Amino acid sequence: MVVTAMQKRHRGQFNPENPSAYELGRSGIENFIWCPACFYLQQAKGIKFPGIPGFNLNDATDILLKRDFDRYRGGQQTHPFLVKMGMGHLVPFAHEDFELWTQSMHFGSEGRMHTVHEESNIKFGGGLDDVWLNTETNELHIVDYKSTSQKAEGKQITLDDPWKAAYKRQMDMYVWIMRHKGFEVSSTGYFLYCDGDRFSDYEFLRLDEAMMKFKMSLIPYKVDTHWIEPTLIQIKECLISDNMPVHNANCEHGQFIDAVECIR
Repeated sequence: MVVTAMQKRHRGQFNPENPSAYELGRSGIENFIWCPACFYLQQAKGIKFPGIPGFNLNDATDILLKRDFDRYRGGQQTHPFLVKMGMGHLVPFAHEDFELWTQSMHFGSEGRMHTVHEESNIKFGGGLDDVWLNTETNELHIVDYKSTSQKAEGKQITLDDPWKAAYKRQMDMYVWIMRHKGFEVSSTGYFLYCDGDRFSDYEFLRLDEAMMKFKMSLIPYKVDTHWIEPTLIQIKECLISDNMPVHNANCEHGQFIDAVECIR
């Protein structure tokens, strides 16, 4: 399909008459996986759902981590943290479009973190946190920063919690996109976790500031991209359908709607 420069960008509510690739962020794909009915209401019917507040502390740790790794980006040496972990062969990757890749809210220009799936005509993407170059294999590793604070002392951070399936799919999508952009990307990604330490005996409140310590974990993840293309095709079928799918049984929005219908 040829799309001219004069054609309007296709985003927000899906318009079957618009031939431009439909722009869909990572969170939109995750919404479809969680509840196709809510996805349909939002994307096909344009219904606005209640928003949730942002996670500003998580954003702050992301910014600080990126700032630290930027000091070594594209250099011959890597961050001392990686050296201590026995991974001195991983160097923060430098690329002219790297800053564009980190901007999740913008799809409008080339060089950003998106690609078009031709069969579904969906342009999807997001904003990644970091990319490390493996100087031994010349492959890239996608890196995702995460922040938490464990409520149980001594508990190890893993990727086994049910809600972390979404984290894994996020990594899968970023690897798939980067490969479609022509990069050699490893099937191993990394989650770099900041765990706010609430158990160690240290002074938190100082005279003019408060300072929290974080325990750091680097967790490898073997990506699985096989689900992505079938899901994009299912999304397109959902968008063009005249019938709304059923809500996920665990969907809070669906449960609320059902409860309201019962008292009418």
